[in-house]
Amino acid sequence: MTTSVAATKYWHQLKDGRIQCDLCPRYCTLQEGQQGLCFVRARQQDQIVLTTYGRSSGFCVDPIEKKPLNHFLPGTSVISFGTAGCNLSCKFCQNWDMSKSRQMDTLADEASPETIARAAAKLGCRSVAYTYNDPIIFHEYAIDVAQACREVGVKSVAVTAGYVCDEPRKEFYQYMDAANVDLKGFTERFYKQICGGSLQPVLDTLVYIKQHTNAWLEITTLVIPGENDSEAEIERLTQWVMEHLGPDVPVHFSAFHPDYKMLDRPPTPATTLTMARRIAMKNGIRYAYTGNVQDEEGGGTYCHHCHKKLIGRNWYELSEWNLTAEGACRFCGTPCAGVFEAQPGRWGARRAPVMLKQFR
Repeated sequence: MTTSVAATKYWHQLKDGRIQCDLCPRYCTLQEGQQGLCFVRARQQDQIVLTTYGRSSGFCVDPIEKKPLNHFLPGTSVISFGTAGCNLSCKFCQNWDMSKSRQMDTLADEASPETIARAAAKLGCRSVAYTYNDPIIFHEYAIDVAQACREVGVKSVAVTAGYVCDEPRKEFYQYMDAANVDLKGFTERFYKQICGGSLQPVLDTLVYIKQHTNAWLEITTLVIPGENDSEAEIERLTQWVMEHLGPDVPVHFSAFHPDYKMLDRPPTPATTLTMARRIAMKNGIRYAYTGNVQDEEGGGTYCHHCHKKLIGRNWYELSEWNLTAEGACRFCGTPCAGVFEAQPGRWGARRAPVMLKQFR
């Protein structure tokens, strides 16, 4: 039987008696019984505890491309899960019913790390994704799941906003095999006014993953009309990626749809995403994608040397595969950056909710 409360270690006591949580740059300071902004880390008995350990908002088998990860085991299936709460307050949140929930009944399924690892292996999933809300806030649970998965040969994928402090960042990414980081915009104004956070810690996370870990990295920017969709901002963002991360980190530009507290903005035009992809490629990024729209060209992976299509995609379905067993272009032999196997997976675009009771 799992428990919903677990001790944590990233906190310290202040002189005035409050305890400061040191997991993320919000640095919430709490009196006894108070919760942090994330809702799930709280002060109990003079320490910070995680109140959602072993409890999830539900489990689902997805295509890995939905995370989105286009260069990490394409075509394979992944068990996705999250918990309640979040340490940012994005006005456009697409999963606000979970990430902004203060109610424990949001956590519909209960599973130990070993149960999740066992389920992934038996269902044929190559990886487990910590997603829906940010795995940073269920740091201890995510790490324990990742360790259990590693023991049975299942990979771990973090889908995260990257808003985390230095020491927990180092510990967390020891156990991750891949990450998709939401680079939500490229101005401090956007992060402060729209997300309730700050840009620099996210940039620090991106650099840390790329330079100091073995995790495969991809980036997603949700492009919102009138907020972060200007050519000038996309220029700065993609130039920064090139300078600090290099040409081989894939960047996804995804379409916004009105949700949560941003119902007054229109959906992102496909032409805006095409513009962003064009700027990224002009600036040297080899793998730039459009997302949340029907766009076979923008969803395809192309050889950066001969420019022929290596992987064709129709939404989350693979339609073409022109990589060798070594992950190189079969036309000219140029390696394609990523984590590939000799053959792609065959999961397709299916989405299959799963209850983990049968795997306990």
